[in-house]
Amino acid sequence: MQVGVFLPINNNGWLISTTSPQYLPSFDLNHAIIERAERYGFDFALSMIKLHGFGGASKFWDYGLESFTLMAGLASVTRRIQLFASIAVLTMPPPIAARMAVTIDSISHGRFGVNIVSGWQEAEYTQMGIWPGAAHFARRYEYCAEYVQVMRELWETGQSDFRGSFFQMDDCRLLPQPSRRLPIICAGQSDNGTRFAAEYGDYNFCVGFGVNQPHSVAPSIARLVKASEETGRDVGALVMTMVIAEETDEAAMAKWQLYCEGADHEALAWRDRAAGADPNKDPYAQPNRHRMQGAGSPTNQGVMVGSYATVARLLDEMAEIPGLRGVMLTFDDFVTGMDKFGQHIQPLMRNRAAALASA
Repeated sequence: MQVGVFLPINNNGWLISTTSPQYLPSFDLNHAIIERAERYGFDFALSMIKLHGFGGASKFWDYGLESFTLMAGLASVTRRIQLFASIAVLTMPPPIAARMAVTIDSISHGRFGVNIVSGWQEAEYTQMGIWPGAAHFARRYEYCAEYVQVMRELWETGQSDFRGSFFQMDDCRLLPQPSRRLPIICAGQSDNGTRFAAEYGDYNFCVGFGVNQPHSVAPSIARLVKASEETGRDVGALVMTMVIAEETDEAAMAKWQLYCEGADHEALAWRDRAAGADPNKDPYAQPNRHRMQGAGSPTNQGVMVGSYATVARLLDEMAEIPGLRGVMLTFDDFVTGMDKFGQHIQPLMRNRAAALASA
């Protein structure tokens, strides 16, 4: 199982709470995290793109850096780890995103890939006057499909005359071409999003739910496996999971309970109102997924809480799910969390033994 880190490009990481660690994003913080990722043999690092926060007492995600420029900087100070930046497709024409990707591919000497963000939070785009209207919810994966096709044509041939419903290229040029085929990550959880990933992606993020329930992600992964079989492509499932670990189960659970007690309900309510604008009824679609996490949970992903041995066991259980390719980790405190994972949890994981031996 590959292991990656979901870099905290916005404030407070992925805990929407006033009692969790409070911190602002910076290059120095993310540099410290990715340095540890390389040291502990992580396979990849990804930064998201979020353009409007949730507010509330914690000012959740009100502070944020930009993904491509952050990863360009990190590419220059890393040597081995695979890097992914996220592109909010409504904000930038695909030829510009493709050229930026080629640039970071050059900086990283062939370690770069792109995460496609289709755009579900209307406020991110209305604030800039670029929201295409409610019709985007229904057609966003058609838009993304054309977006990726334009980028692929430019990367593979250096030229595009693509003609679609959303994009029309006129002898569009891109040289130099990347050093290798750049991988594409998708994050579609709905049926439409999963089909898009199966047709155009190399990886797709799947999300689990609840606390210490590694198999909660199995239905989402099974949906991706089925869609990939239908397209005849090899698309790996990557699972987003938070780790809160201490020496004992009791100490780790006490931390989690503290974070739950401080849940920023104002920020959570803003998030849910924004997600509710999408009329999609699919249970795995963005507006419905939060309900599966459970009332009062201060995060939007599955959480593994426990001692180092407990978390290692839970990750080994997750690794056995058919179709799973890797896990992308978040932490309550990223710097100390990375050290706990690298020094105490990973050495106990059966499925990481070979990776550790070759690191």
